[in-house]
Amino acid sequence: MKRPSKGKVGLGAATRIGARNRKAILDAAIKTFVEKGFDGASIAEIAKMASLPKANVYYYFGSKETIYRTIIADLIEEWDKALGHLSVEREPAVAIADYIRAKLDFTRKHSAQSRMFASEAVHGGRFISPKDRANMQAITLEKAKVFKAWAAAGKMDPVDPIHLFILLWATTQYYADFDVLARNALGSNTIGASDYGGAAKTITQIVLKGCGLET
Repeated sequence: MKRPSKGKVGLGAATRIGARNRKAILDAAIKTFVEKGFDGASIAEIAKMASLPKANVYYYFGSKETIYRTIIADLIEEWDKALGHLSVEREPAVAIADYIRAKLDFTRKHSAQSRMFASEAVHGGRFISPKDRANMQAITLEKAKVFKAWAAAGKMDPVDPIHLFILLWATTQYYADFDVLARNALGSNTIGASDYGGAAKTITQIVLKGCGLET
């Protein structure tokens, strides 16, 4: 049996180490940015939290701004994936319910990242690039056509799709972005999987009824 070359083994190990280090840096950066914002955070703090030398952070990302923009781009990409549940071929009630669950699931698993993006938006979105803004607008308008097509086919009541999207984003992201208020309302120290399950059920029921769909 032919053995793999040492070079190939070394490259594979380096790739795994690189991926692990990048993840450690991004995870540490999210926590640091949430706590201190972009201006208050430093590469030294991110490196310390990631348990890596500062040189490693610069090697993988080059600058604090690159890290920050990478986190934002990754978040937008995940939100785009959730929108994949909405397609004309699907039944609207099922597709909308799946989209709501996907958004809440991401919020639950990446609450700090969601809060970081919310803070960025509140402060003017200076690091949300023109490319990202154009992408978010384009995919929103494209998916708005799905709601219009369902309405035209008599599958749901006509609704303003853009305002519907804003409503869906507000409700599904609130549990992370305003965590302290959500926990206070729920009378709990933490927001668990069961709370998110209840949120999915309630939001879906209200949205579907508002769209003239059966739950």
